[in-house]
Amino acid sequence: MIRNVLTAAALAALALGTAACNTVDGLGDDIKSVGQAGKRAID
Repeated sequence: MIRNVLTAAALAALALGTAACNTVDGLGDDIKSVGQAGKRAID
C-alpha cells in the first residue's frame, strides 16, 4: 500500500517537473523573440 502511494507521488512529481521545464523553456523562447523584435525595430 505505501509502495503504491510512493510510486504515485513520484510519478506526479515527475509530471509536474516536466511541465515546469516546458514552461520555463517557453518563457525563454518568448524573451528571445522579444529581443529579436526589438533588434529589428532598431535596425
